[in-house]
Amino acid sequence: MPVSTLTDPTLKDAHNLINTGFEHGEMITLVGKCEIDYDGRASSHLPPGERLVILKPDGTLLVHGNEQRKPVNWQPPGSTHSAHLSGDCLIIESVRTSPHEELDIMFQMVAQASRFGLDGVSEFNLEGSEEDLRQRILADPDILETGFSAMATERETSAGPIDIYGQDADGTAIAVELKRRRVGPDAVGQLNRYVEALERNRPGKSVRGILVAPSVTERAKQLLASENLEFVSLTPEQGDTSQPTDFSKDAEK
Repeated sequence: MPVSTLTDPTLKDAHNLINTGFEHGEMITLVGKCEIDYDGRASSHLPPGERLVILKPDGTLLVHGNEQRKPVNWQPPGSTHSAHLSGDCLIIESVRTSPHEELDIMFQMVAQASRFGLDGVSEFNLEGSEEDLRQRILADPDILETGFSAMATERETSAGPIDIYGQDADGTAIAVELKRRRVGPDAVGQLNRYVEALERNRPGKSVRGILVAPSVTERAKQLLASENLEFVSLTPEQGDTSQPTDFSKDAEK
């Protein structure tokens, strides 16, 4: 496991280490004095204090204080991290696209910065299924987005069955593709084919496509943006004992 650690680095040196870690897809940890601004479903501000920040290559971000096991701030897998210097601060930005959430961490001082690659071969494998993920959304549609309404499961199209077919609060049709693990460009292409199939059957009407998975690769993220598709980070809940929900495949078009 390659490890690079700096103790009491300058902000410039810490910045260089962070960017190198990003380039190599490594985990990064920072310990130092920082303040934090969050803007998304709500807004919050943490005044300057000594904290541990963990940046994971799947887009996860965790901020820990000196107590308790839960982070004081966090971003889910699929978020995009960046770092830059501004005046006397090192700023870490983490952005989630859907729903939009942004976390800004301003370091005035860094006591330790590390980057390292972890071998993921022996990592815990999530055993939740796509059906668990589907039932989670059907039981609480707002976790996909506020106002989402599910109208059909396994909705048939010329490109194949759509995992969940529904509409947003404005009545725009949505094709939802579910994946229980981190996915790449193939899943984006699959979703795009569903959207195009629906558009052929709905001339002049808009169709949105949402990919739901724990996380996506950088290439998949770029393809989602170029195809005007969306991503929501969500994991299956294991051991879900809720009553399964199903819909007729012949939902209103």
